[in-house]
Amino acid sequence: MNRKIAVLYGGRSGEHEVSLRSAAAILAGLREQEDLTVLPVFISKEGSWQLDGVRVAVLPHPGVGGFYVLEGKDAGSVIAVDVVFPVLHGTYGEDGTVQGLLELARIPYVGAGVPGSAVGMDKILMKAALVAEGLPVGPYLWFTGAKWWSDKELLAAQIEKELGFPCFVKPANLGSSVGISKVYHQEGLHEAVEEALLYDRRILVEKFLPGREIECSVLGNDEPRASVLGEIIPANDFYDYTAKYLDNRSSLLIPANLPELVAERVRELAVQTFVALDCAGLGRVDFFVDDRQGQIWVNELNTLPGFTSISMYPKLWEATGLSFNDLLSELICLAEERFKQKEKLKTTFEVG
Repeated sequence: MNRKIAVLYGGRSGEHEVSLRSAAAILAGLREQEDLTVLPVFISKEGSWQLDGVRVAVLPHPGVGGFYVLEGKDAGSVIAVDVVFPVLHGTYGEDGTVQGLLELARIPYVGAGVPGSAVGMDKILMKAALVAEGLPVGPYLWFTGAKWWSDKELLAAQIEKELGFPCFVKPANLGSSVGISKVYHQEGLHEAVEEALLYDRRILVEKFLPGREIECSVLGNDEPRASVLGEIIPANDFYDYTAKYLDNRSSLLIPANLPELVAERVRELAVQTFVALDCAGLGRVDFFVDDRQGQIWVNELNTLPGFTSISMYPKLWEATGLSFNDLLSELICLAEERFKQKEKLKTTFEVG
């Protein structure tokens, strides 16, 4: 059976360009599969949705089942789709907003649902959820922009006392290391916080954790499995946006050279993190590992990890024995499986 797969890419996000890179790889892989018809849906930085240059929309109505054509000779018609593959990194795409729209439209889609996407995108809520589940998380604190502007000296003193330097300052809702700074002293803290406030009204500050940067890919729904591990050896001071996407000086070591017991524990924690945040389909869990001290910290989970040619998520699955195209096929099957499960649930309650 030929299935129509719509790939959403671009989006209103600081990670718009990263989405374009990921989508290029995914579109190429899907087009190699003869049983699929691929529909590339571009979302501009202003939020306009376009399929082959024609504006379209997903309507929050369960009877439509696809993209409503807004203009041209086919205006008013519907292009039906079987599965949507959101390749939208960051805000207005990875944060539960598009997932909620697709839920209302009753269209199967790849990746985490609304709760998992929202919590996975919000670093502060994610930390709180992981702590509540008893997972190992490093020291952190957070505050709003309003709090910073009214009590910045008090907050700066609190950061120095509780976390020390160096520390990391991050916007609560953004990925690809956009807006993130590594701060070495009190003098650099104000600039870092105010840079992060350009991207979000809430700020997360994390204690610097010594150790190796280890990543694990997770795949599945209710019974997820973990890939082999990879290690990032950044050429820069930390693995920032430039290191991730614009230069090739950082090294990816696959598989990571860790003691067997440590590696197995990291894989277990990756699956536990995925389950704790109610994720589905795919996720990449990032860790700091001090194997000399036997200490492992969960840093964060990315519900829509990069799929570029140099991205860790598909590389780890390839090293585990799952090819890029087979990975895409499984993600589509997982989306359909989860949709069928949800369709069996009652959505109404009648008294009497």
